[in-house]
Amino acid sequence: MISRNFKNVLVVSISFLSLFTAYGGLQSLQSSLNAEEGMGVASLSVIYASIIVSSMFLPPIMIKNLGCKWTIVAGMACYVSYSFGNLYPGWYTLMPTSVILGLGGSPLWSAKCTYLTISGNLQAAREGKKGSDIINHYFGVFFFIFQSSAVWGNLMSSLIFGQDPKVADIPEAQLQMCGAADCGLNITSNSTFSRPEDKLVWTLVGCYIGVGVLAMIIMAVFLENIDQAQTSEFRGNREPFWQTFLATFRLLKDWRLVTLIPLTMYSGFEQSFLTGEYTKNYVTCALGIHFVGFVMMCFGASNSVCSFFFGRLPRYTGRAALFLLAALTNFACIIALLFWRPHPNQLPIFFVFSALWGLADAIWQTQTNALYGVLFPRHKEAAFANYRMWESLGFVITFAYSTFLCLEYKLYIVLAVLLLTIITYPIVEYNEHKNPTPPIETDNSKPKETIKVEGGKIICQMEF
Repeated sequence: MISRNFKNVLVVSISFLSLFTAYGGLQSLQSSLNAEEGMGVASLSVIYASIIVSSMFLPPIMIKNLGCKWTIVAGMACYVSYSFGNLYPGWYTLMPTSVILGLGGSPLWSAKCTYLTISGNLQAAREGKKGSDIINHYFGVFFFIFQSSAVWGNLMSSLIFGQDPKVADIPEAQLQMCGAADCGLNITSNSTFSRPEDKLVWTLVGCYIGVGVLAMIIMAVFLENIDQAQTSEFRGNREPFWQTFLATFRLLKDWRLVTLIPLTMYSGFEQSFLTGEYTKNYVTCALGIHFVGFVMMCFGASNSVCSFFFGRLPRYTGRAALFLLAALTNFACIIALLFWRPHPNQLPIFFVFSALWGLADAIWQTQTNALYGVLFPRHKEAAFANYRMWESLGFVITFAYSTFLCLEYKLYIVLAVLLLTIITYPIVEYNEHKNPTPPIETDNSKPKETIKVEGGKIICQMEF
């Protein structure tokens, strides 16, 4: 029989799976589907710029007042609005809904991470186990389920767009422009690429809206409000607004968080490169937009399966070994992409790159999220807000230069950030090895989190 905490983890995971079946599919298609004047990439840039702004103040305020559960529901509603904006894509519809999504994005993810961390600590206290092991396991389960959203969302897009025969017509002249050998800036504007029929786009976006609304229903109905006592206490003894407003920035006084910035930003760089550059300059250019879904399905399947295993492996191998594996995998892929000239006759190679990228991303996602939960157990909301802020900055930078830098230079930039990450991350890991951060249940310096049972329910109370 599964524990109550694990059941809550499953509810969170399934609802995020449903929500990001929609958003993940739309994100993968933006650089190709809404390529006119770079509108799709611009919308993604606006999304992550808005996430940076919201990360500065919204997560602590919303989580402490609404609790994790209702913060997640509100954030999901913001994501659904972006799907509505894609029904009739234009600057006047995509930009406002991108801002709305971005403002809800940081509270959504910060609340999710906080909820999983609280659940992991609760379960560890019940079982007498190490908190970091349970947290790693819970994040592994979450990303195992969540990352499979790339499979279903992209399967929908490929099956629906595959009904339009025009999208598979790739002339030989266009193939000469694919990959990093050519600059790769004008693939969609100077080629014969055609947007799928409007009725197919409407069908796909309508399906995405449906699964997004389903995610909100699952979360609202089935998730337990485990931090209800915490939020009630906060509302009853409200601290000054500016103290909550600046919580994200106050945590930057911790040198460990500052040292983790390159690692966190790299997560944004590598994800945005795959969704914004690989899908357009390699897949759409050489195979057609209907193949974007199939290739990203491979990424999602690899990411999902690897997330499950990498959530369990750290207790045997440690985090550092997994981070090294991810760095080596991305390094090899980047070097190969610099020299590869994609062609339809090399179909398996498109999937090999996406599978390897999925393996590496599984490590970056599961281990970085868990690392933040382990290093900052008493400032979870602010820590995960910083995580989203710096990761989103990586997205923004990548999407911002997408329309005016050649693909070769974009690969060099991703490689440079990866090398910086390899230098800075071990400093934090070495310090944590020498001076482990006390978990909440064993830190006696000043108890701020207590666990008790009332009426058969586990209640987590925190003092801020």
